[in-house]
Amino acid sequence: MSTFVVAGLDIGSTKTCAVLLEVSVEEERRPSHRVMGVGQSRTGGVRRDVVTDLEETTASVKAAMKEAELMAGVRAERVFVGIAGTHIDANISTGVVAVGGGEISAGDVERVHQVARAVVVPSDREVLHVLPQEYRVDGQSDIRDPVGMAGTRLEAEVYIITCGSAAAANLRKAVGRAGYKVEAFVHEPLATARAVLTDDEREVGVALAELGAATTELAVVRDSKIHHLATIPWGSAAITNDLVKGLSVPFAEAERAKVQYGVASAQLVDPRETVDLPGPGPGVVRQVARELIAHIIEQRLDEILELAAAEIERSGESEELGAGIILTGGGAELVGTVDLAHHVFGLPARVGTPGAELGGLADAVRKPRFATATGLALFGADARLAGGSGMPGTMGKLVTWLREFF
Repeated sequence: MSTFVVAGLDIGSTKTCAVLLEVSVEEERRPSHRVMGVGQSRTGGVRRDVVTDLEETTASVKAAMKEAELMAGVRAERVFVGIAGTHIDANISTGVVAVGGGEISAGDVERVHQVARAVVVPSDREVLHVLPQEYRVDGQSDIRDPVGMAGTRLEAEVYIITCGSAAAANLRKAVGRAGYKVEAFVHEPLATARAVLTDDEREVGVALAELGAATTELAVVRDSKIHHLATIPWGSAAITNDLVKGLSVPFAEAERAKVQYGVASAQLVDPRETVDLPGPGPGVVRQVARELIAHIIEQRLDEILELAAAEIERSGESEELGAGIILTGGGAELVGTVDLAHHVFGLPARVGTPGAELGGLADAVRKPRFATATGLALFGADARLAGGSGMPGTMGKLVTWLREFF
């Protein structure tokens, strides 16, 4: 049996989460994943998922990683880091090669991938991922694995995801200053999908909405392929800002009121119920109707979900989501969010939490807020395994896919 440790690091606009996994591999058996350590810290120096202060971001990374390492009793030197925001872009590219010998080999597949990703990337951008979508052999489409098939012409369609070079460089610097090396950047919705989606959901069609603080990240997965990615420039911090204005309280108190008393629908609270909030002077307390807090939250959350629904409608995928909507991120933890999403999208909805395939301290990550960090660690484990062979079943297919992913 071989064992290694992998770390996932999610640097958000309000919090930084770290997850350490121990991965054990026995020959011809599916690998096992144990949660060894979990860390969380308040993020400083990040605005809308982009670093704005290196020193504060470095301190946030140090705090989250040290907490996870202390819990795990091990030191992580390299980390898989999530990256998201409006600077992310995704486009389809195709490649075509001639096949010699009449049978498609792994070398032919590698050549067609090279042709497909030979696109001009502006100097201010860098490639994050190149994801194979489908293959065509002599005009026959919807082929997932062409190796061994007869044919003379091989085409590949790939999804190329790029990010802003400056955004990636500053994230890399912050992590480096904290004492760690970025092993790879992973677009956060893809990492989250790895942690919370089932094989059936990936196959029949599902939309993942990650309700972060600054943005809401969308990913549509169908036929086990990414069909659409998008970023909505609003997240749960917008709800807190609305509470600041509506309740006339500081941001920290508004966040506390949201977490402690907030729900996603005014119908879920007794209109006679009140809560204590700070008044205009030191030591002054005033009573506020909890229904008002719920109403403010519901209005903004409904707007964010409506924007997400409109984006999915524009993508042409709204009729293909047999598994409905999966909600993750800190914003998904509010009571009533699932019912509101069901109303807005007109589809089944659930909250996505990691932990289904995890052992060890799995209970520590069974929250939507840890979905991305856990998914990053799982992707890191998959990437390490991608260099090996002999992995059975679904894991073998995933590892093959990841050879292109990174």
